[in-house]
Amino acid sequence: MAEFTKRIFSGVQPSGGLTLGNYLGMIRPSVGLQNSGEFETIYCMVDLHAITTWQDPEALRRQTREVAAGFIASGIDPAKSILFNQSQAPEHAQLAWVFNCVARMGWMQRMTQFKDKAGKNAQNASLGLFAYPALMAADILIYHATHVPVGDDQKQHLELTRDIAIKFNHDFGQEFFPVTEPIIGKAEARIMSLRDGSKKMSKSDPSDMSRLNLTDTPDDMAKKFRKAKTDPEPLPESVDGLEDRPEARNLVNIYAALSGQTQEQVIAEFAGKQFGEFKPALADLAVAQMGPIGEEMSRLMDDPAEIDRQLRAGAERAREIAAPILAKTYEIVGMIA
Repeated sequence: MAEFTKRIFSGVQPSGGLTLGNYLGMIRPSVGLQNSGEFETIYCMVDLHAITTWQDPEALRRQTREVAAGFIASGIDPAKSILFNQSQAPEHAQLAWVFNCVARMGWMQRMTQFKDKAGKNAQNASLGLFAYPALMAADILIYHATHVPVGDDQKQHLELTRDIAIKFNHDFGQEFFPVTEPIIGKAEARIMSLRDGSKKMSKSDPSDMSRLNLTDTPDDMAKKFRKAKTDPEPLPESVDGLEDRPEARNLVNIYAALSGQTQEQVIAEFAGKQFGEFKPALADLAVAQMGPIGEEMSRLMDDPAEIDRQLRAGAERAREIAAPILAKTYEIVGMIA
């Protein structure tokens, strides 16, 4: 079996403001992986993926910088991790074309995210939206990444990445690409809307009151938790009592995630108390954890040239890994250098 350096690749679309869900589900775990010392870590703003649907150019630039600022403010160190935006490393798109020729149409047609995003009028969707799982595979395999953090909505794409790696290796008779393994996030990190506990917290929700943004002020955070939807019952005596109470369960989950406790520990502390007492405690905890991140993001966003410099430096480091892997891929396929 071929030996590969233990390396993580994780990409995030720069499609709008970062939320508490993004922080707990993706950014904070990324910081933990960086600091574990177990992996080389590569974090990427996937701006090429973003344009599979229409993006205003100025908004795309701003949002790419904002995601980078969110990573840095949360503890991603550009000296420890590689942090860059995807379009600065053309090897991604070059390998994606090879993978377009490895992946099968049937594989792509099974991708549920295309069906969800294209909707009923799939014929009007861009070719990029249909083919982007091959680019996602290229994002990962251009670095020979051995591990990828994935949520529930990305498991199918990682399976496709594994299928592409296996087929490429089989077609050309060598173990060149690793069969990437998933790192599954903790279930309790799944953060739901503050207005509807059955829906995931989302930056696309029309109501800003449904989410906690990383850039919210302390007053904004306190207001949103004060007005978060709950039910009239007090907090239960056990976690089982959260069954069929999605909004209560969500707020307990948020408290547990921010405090590093289990649901059981949070319930033990607040059992029998009303939300009028629990919500201010939750708001104080959120302000203490998230307030400094929002302040640092604002400071970074005031100097976009410095963010751009950091991203350029990250792209140079990324390409040092990607370029030889692409060159070897071309050689295996039969391209003349």
